[in-house]
Amino acid sequence: MTARTSQSGSKPSPKFSPKPSSGKPAPKSFATRESTPANKSAAPHKSAAPRNYAPPQPRTQTQIKPQIKARPQAQKAAHAPAHAVVSRSAADRLRTGHLWVYATEIEQIPAHDDATTLVPVTDARGLLLGTALFSPASQIPLRMVARDAIAEPAWMTLLAERLRSAIRQRRPLLDDANTACRLVFSEADLLPGLILDKYADLFLLQLLVKPMATPAVRAVVSHVLRELFSDAPVTLWERPDPRIRVLEGIDAPADGPLWSATPAASETIFQLNGLRFHYNASAGQKTGAFLDQRQNYAAAARWAIARGATGKALDICTYQGGFALHLAQVCRQVTGVDASRAALEVAEANLTLNRTALSAEVDWIEADAFTLLRDLAEPVSGSAASREWDCIVLDPPAFAKSRRAVEGALRGYKEMNLRALRMLRPGGLLLTCSCSHHIHWTDLESAVASAAIDAHRRVRILERRGAAIDHPVLLNMPETEYLKCLVCEVLD
Repeated sequence: MTARTSQSGSKPSPKFSPKPSSGKPAPKSFATRESTPANKSAAPHKSAAPRNYAPPQPRTQTQIKPQIKARPQAQKAAHAPAHAVVSRSAADRLRTGHLWVYATEIEQIPAHDDATTLVPVTDARGLLLGTALFSPASQIPLRMVARDAIAEPAWMTLLAERLRSAIRQRRPLLDDANTACRLVFSEADLLPGLILDKYADLFLLQLLVKPMATPAVRAVVSHVLRELFSDAPVTLWERPDPRIRVLEGIDAPADGPLWSATPAASETIFQLNGLRFHYNASAGQKTGAFLDQRQNYAAAARWAIARGATGKALDICTYQGGFALHLAQVCRQVTGVDASRAALEVAEANLTLNRTALSAEVDWIEADAFTLLRDLAEPVSGSAASREWDCIVLDPPAFAKSRRAVEGALRGYKEMNLRALRMLRPGGLLLTCSCSHHIHWTDLESAVASAAIDAHRRVRILERRGAAIDHPVLLNMPETEYLKCLVCEVLD
């Protein structure tokens, strides 16, 4: 099949080939992908308490360190303290270097008003644990930014220092073949709720917690970018996550860019691994592209060559064609599947940009991933006749956005992998991904192993991969390791 475009209208758009449905009800589809660790909103093992709950009475023998003035018990009962008091389990976790306190772990809510962004945090004995960003409407009301007590001026200085450090560490990753990069990765850079991406000459800022969505924070980010990229014509846009805005109670940003050294642009073309991609600052998922998969895109092509899996390739949940276009450099035929027509239109435009660098015939199918996989895998129940695919990539959105969703998510992962394994030829490659921190490596591997048993296939893991190196993992905070990618080979 070749990439097809319609002849009507002033702008070509891809012609999509929906596969016939088997008539069976499709499993629930998932339309959004988990963005960052800062977006998680569920408590680890307790149900969330009502937001306006009455705080419990303080303990009668609480000691307060000199940094926080002690109050008589009668006064404490009548007035909220100036600091937050957290449970023992939360205190123990913070002492290990973790950054989050869930709503169910706060024993006393601090006094606050609309201008309150920073609060000291203590344990039940009054021992200072540090200073946190305070977001009372959130299911994660406290996010630590310092181990000592700091005020707003010191926080702005610390913010600027951490921004400079994070950006300077990533700049060497940018070159002629890679003009896009995550410059700041939230908790992993000790800047909870702040994401900063570079797409060629455009910068995208996401502020995912209310205490970060302030004029002072925006001013510091703009200042640091002007300082470090003074020789480049760049534009800084703020792009909120609509779902997170509602959960966190964040106001909409002002129209227009936060800063622009040239006439403001909102579209550009960036490069990943030498391939070119369209970018629109106001469209697409996450900040517009999946930069976390950059190195996995290249690995897919390398493994296809290494294992001779260069015939037919299938990219499920292709989005804007990331895996599909990289595989099209080495495979004979590539099909990309996504439920979003808008995403596939961008994928078609990206194909046109890279046509001279690609050797494969490429086409796109607009379809629900579960339905299509069932239709492709079931007609002959996984017999040898259906095993015509050399390489299949499964890169679905986050199935588990909370701990409560894990069980259902694992059923979804098993279902997708089972169908894919029935379709692969002996010696074929399966790249299967999960982008939720609630799904651990053992969970993903168990789902694939169970799928292999049901598909009567023997499968071995060739490589375990994570997010690209501009998305580092903070060991003190396992939630920052959200993306998992297994490269597997079907033996028989």
